[in-house]
Amino acid sequence: MPSIPDKYTKPAIILHWLVAALMVVNVILGLTAESLRDEWVRPAIDTHKSIGITVLGLAILRVLWRATHKPPPMPGTYGRLERLAAHAAHGVLYLLMFMLPLSGWMHDSAWKDAATHPMQYFGLFEWPRIGWIMAIEPVAKERLHDLFGLAHMWIGNVLYVMFALHVLGALKHQFLDRERELQRMLP
Repeated sequence: MPSIPDKYTKPAIILHWLVAALMVVNVILGLTAESLRDEWVRPAIDTHKSIGITVLGLAILRVLWRATHKPPPMPGTYGRLERLAAHAAHGVLYLLMFMLPLSGWMHDSAWKDAATHPMQYFGLFEWPRIGWIMAIEPVAKERLHDLFGLAHMWIGNVLYVMFALHVLGALKHQFLDRERELQRMLP
């Protein structure tokens, strides 16, 4: 078995696993909120929104960290196509980390009752809605609400696929190729 490749930095590892865990929790909340008892629906949706905003902030930190700290090289045994696929998958995952919370924020900002139901960040303080969306006339805003909701759903579906490919790729390299891939991103 090859030696352990260079590891990611501790902040990169923490950000990776924190974002991954928050996204998994948010997927669960998003998919199950409507099936909860009535008194739990609003808290679940509010928590989903707060986690989404948190993921957006952490995604910004991840990009800033990545821009200032070169990741470890991929193992030399990776073929050209594998390297290209890995870079493409990571690029799409980073894009999704921005698109999913932004589309959710836009969807929420276009909600017809947004002005009378302030969005709270984990109940700590009011989180602003997107002003230009809030200012749109009601009929057009309702159409945008539906459009942004549809976009949020489809972006989420792409995330599920990319997440599965990311995990399968890491497991393939770890167990089939006998690379110590997981050790690069484990604390």
